[in-house]
Amino acid sequence: MRVSVITPPAPVVTWEEADQHLRLDGDEEQKELVERLIKAATGHIDGPAGWLGRALGPQTLEARMGGFCDIIRLPYGPIIDIVSVHYIDGQGQPQLVGADIYELFGEDLGTAWGKSWPAVGAYRGHRETVRARYRAGYAVDPAADVLEPNVPETIKQAILLMVGDMWHSRATITTGSPVLAVPMSTTVECLLSPCRLFV
Repeated sequence: MRVSVITPPAPVVTWEEADQHLRLDGDEEQKELVERLIKAATGHIDGPAGWLGRALGPQTLEARMGGFCDIIRLPYGPIIDIVSVHYIDGQGQPQLVGADIYELFGEDLGTAWGKSWPAVGAYRGHRETVRARYRAGYAVDPAADVLEPNVPETIKQAILLMVGDMWHSRATITTGSPVLAVPMSTTVECLLSPCRLFV
């Protein structure tokens, strides 16, 4: 299964929160840099490429696989809802699976009672014949039209600590010293470890 981000999440840590954490007193000249640091720190732990193995802010993901199975475990939860399920038919044409055919059971996508997945014909050139598009991430109200992020405070604090580390260590090389990596600190890892999923 391959998962890609279709619609990325909005930042889960704001400039105002980082400004307060770094004690910049609203210095707007630093805003662009700080927002880039927030993006870098969040990108390191969020979504399919992230260390946590989960989605943070609400985002749209697409899982692609070689065929249907009874239960499809959707990675990078928490899962909010299913947007659509498509498959490639024997003629190589995409077909939409009716929403009445499937149900979401927590983080598992399966068929509704008495229903079955459509037959997927083999079509040369299409290994990823099934595509499930879904929304995932922490949201205040998953049923709302507009999803507001509701990321656990431990994750937000870890992001702020990472931003602080990058803010204070602007380079990995100092004059006369060997290369020094700026690692994810032990404190950050301790805050994040209870939330980590191994996909």
